[in-house]
Amino acid sequence: MTTDWTWWRDGVIYNLYSRSFADANADGLGDLQGILHHLDDLQYLGVDALWLTPFYPTADGDYGYDVTDYYSVDPRMGTLEDFDHLLAEAHRRGIRIILDLVLNHTSDQHPWFVEARSSRQSPRHDWYIWADPKPGGKRPNNWQSIVGGSVWEWEPQVGQYYLRTFLPCQPDLNWRNPEVRRELINVFRFWLDRGADGFRLDLFNAYFKDDQLLDNPPAFGIRPFEWQQHVYDCNRPEMIPLLQEIRTLVDSYPDRYLVGETFDPTPEIAARYVGPDRLHAAFELNLIMQPWSAPRFWDAIQRWESALGADDWPTVVLNSFDQPRSATRFTRTEDDARLKVAAALLLTLRGTPYLLYGEEIGMRNISLRRSEMLDPIGRKWYPFYHTRDGERSPMQWDDSPNAGFGSVAPWLPVHPNYLQRNVAAQRQDPNSLYQFYRALIQLRRETPALQRGMFQWLTFQPGQLLAYLRQTPEQTVLVALNFRRRKVRLAMGSDLAHRNWRVALSTHPRPETEISQNWLPLAGNQALILVAD
Repeated sequence: MTTDWTWWRDGVIYNLYSRSFADANADGLGDLQGILHHLDDLQYLGVDALWLTPFYPTADGDYGYDVTDYYSVDPRMGTLEDFDHLLAEAHRRGIRIILDLVLNHTSDQHPWFVEARSSRQSPRHDWYIWADPKPGGKRPNNWQSIVGGSVWEWEPQVGQYYLRTFLPCQPDLNWRNPEVRRELINVFRFWLDRGADGFRLDLFNAYFKDDQLLDNPPAFGIRPFEWQQHVYDCNRPEMIPLLQEIRTLVDSYPDRYLVGETFDPTPEIAARYVGPDRLHAAFELNLIMQPWSAPRFWDAIQRWESALGADDWPTVVLNSFDQPRSATRFTRTEDDARLKVAAALLLTLRGTPYLLYGEEIGMRNISLRRSEMLDPIGRKWYPFYHTRDGERSPMQWDDSPNAGFGSVAPWLPVHPNYLQRNVAAQRQDPNSLYQFYRALIQLRRETPALQRGMFQWLTFQPGQLLAYLRQTPEQTVLVALNFRRRKVRLAMGSDLAHRNWRVALSTHPRPETEISQNWLPLAGNQALILVAD
C-alpha cells in the first residue's frame, strides 16, 4: 500500500444533512450531539471525512443556508463546545470534519443586513449589492434568480433594489467591498483555528457580479433561470485572485482541503477553478442528472475527465441533498441490485467519492403533498419543480419509532420503509447494500490502484456495459459493470485475457470469471472487480 496517503484525495467523504442525521436533544431537529453519538457507526462504515451542512444560527428561510452568524452554532443544534467535542472525537477515530460555508449571501435577518437596509448612509449599506431603479421604476437589469423571477428585490426604506441570487430572504454580499472581503476571510480563519479540516464553498463562483450590471444574453430553457446565459452574474474574473488568497490562507494550516460547488455548473466551468493555487477540487454534478444508462454515464464521465488537467483531481457524486436520490431515480422497487452496481461505480472511478447519508442503505425519497412541503422552492414551483424535502428525510437507523432518529417526531417525515430498510437491519445482513458499501470502502483503502491509479476505458461505445482499468506501475484493477438484467460479455484483449486475475469483489456470490476466447462473462446487474498484481 502507498505511504503518501492523502485523506481528501484517497479517502471517502460522507455528506450528512445535519438537521436530518440524528436528534439528541428531543426537539425534532438533528444536532451536533446526534452526530457525535453515531461516530462509531461512521467509523464502522469506513468513511474518512464528514461534510456537515450548515449548523450556524439561521432564520430558517432556507434551512441553514441563510446564516445569521458565521461565528457560532445554532442553539437548537448545540454550542461551540459541542463542535469542539465532536471534532476531537471524530479526529480520535481518524475522521476529518469539513464545514459548509455559505458566503455568497446571508440571511436578511443577519445584523449586517438589518443595518444595511436601515439607511443609504449606514456604514454597512455597501456590504450588499444595491442599485437604483431605471426610469419608470424598472429593475436594474434582466438577471433571473435561480428560484424564479428577478434577482432584484425592492427595499422601500432606502428606495433601492437589493440583489438576491436565491430567495428574497438571502441578500447577496458585496465581495468587491474590502471590508466584506476581510470579514469573510476571517470566517475561514476562525474555523481553521478551531481545527476544521476543510471547507465546502456553497456556490462560490457567484460571489462576484459584473460591476456595470449588464444584461445577460438570452438562452433557451424551461424555467426562467434558464432563459439566459449567466455571463454577468457569475464566473467573473475577480474570482480567481480571491480563490488564490483563500488557498494561501488554507495552505498555511497543515493538511486542509477546499472544495467548491459551482453555480450554473458544467464540467468545463468547474474545472477552471481547480489547481495548485485554487481549489483542491470542485463538484461536477452531471452524474446526478443521468438515468440508468451505461452510455449516458460514459458520456458524463468522459466529459469530466476531458475537462480536467492531467494533475487535477475529480470528485465523484451520485447523490445530493438538492436532487432526487439515486435509489429513487434508478429503481422503482425495493431491489438493490442496481444500487450495488452504482456503488461500485462511485467507489472505483478516479476521484474522491462523496457519499450522501442514507445512500449506503438505499434510502428513497419521501413523497409529500404540497401542504406538507417545507422547501420554499418546492412550494413555489409545485408541481413543475420537485421539492428538496424528498431527499432530506431523517436517517433510518433502526425499526424503532422515528427510525431511531430521535425520541420525538422529526422535522420531516421518515420514509415508511424504515421498518425494513435501516442501518441496524443491514448491518446484520452480509448480503445487504450497506455491507457491500463497507466492503467497497475497505477494498478501496487497501488497493492503491483504486485510490490514485490512472483511468483507462475498456468500453468505448458502451451498450449496457461499462468497463475500465485503474492502474499503478505495480497493480492493475479491472472494473466491469453490467447495467442490464441479462447476462453480457466483455471483450478483452489478449494481453488482459491472459493475465492472472483474482476476484476482489463481486455482487454475485459465484462470479463467472472464466475468460474464454478473450470474453469475460457477467451476470445480470453484476459489478465485478478483478485485481492483477
